[in-house]
Amino acid sequence: MIISRTSNTPAENLKLFGNTRVMIISALFVAMSFTLGKFLQIPIGDSIRISLENLTILMAGIFFGPFVGGAVAVTADLVGCLLKGYAINPIITIGAASIGILSGMISTHLRNKNMTLNIALSIAVSHIIGSMIIKSVGLYIYFGTPIQVLAWRIPTYIITGAVEFLIITLLLKNRGFSAQLNKICTKR
Repeated sequence: MIISRTSNTPAENLKLFGNTRVMIISALFVAMSFTLGKFLQIPIGDSIRISLENLTILMAGIFFGPFVGGAVAVTADLVGCLLKGYAINPIITIGAASIGILSGMISTHLRNKNMTLNIALSIAVSHIIGSMIIKSVGLYIYFGTPIQVLAWRIPTYIITGAVEFLIITLLLKNRGFSAQLNKICTKR
C-alpha cells in the first residue's frame, strides 16, 4: 500500500506540522524514541548501543514528512538526554534531525513509487548520513571515540535498519493502520 498523503510540496508538508492529530502522534513518537533509545537499549561498551530509537523518527519522517520527522528527532534527542542525564551533543542532535528530515524528504519524493523501495531508501540513506556519518563524527569530536569502535556502528545500523524496515513495512501493509494513517494526514 502506498501512503496517500496530500502533502506533495514543502508548504503542504509544513501544514501537517500544525495538524493537531499529527502533533499528538508526534509527541507519542518522541516518548517512544527516547524510551527505546535511552531506557530499552543494549549497551556494547561505552560508545555503541543497540536500540530502536530511530524507529519512531523514521516513522514520523516517512508518515508525515521532513518537518515533522526533524522536529520529532530533535525533541526526542534533547528530552532523552535531559531525562537520562546525558550531555547534549549538538552534532548528535544534528545527526538525529537529519534522520527525520532525510527519511521525510526521500519518502515524499518517492511517494508514488514502490512502497518497499521507498521505505528501504528512506531508512538506508537516513542511517548512512545521520547515524553512520554525522553521529559518529559527534562521538569522535566530543568524546574521542576511536575510529575502530565507531566502525562497529556500520553493522549495528545495517541490522537495526533491517528490523526498522520490517516493522514499518508490516505496519503500512496493514490495511487498518494505513487507513487510519491516511485519515490523520488528510484531515486538518
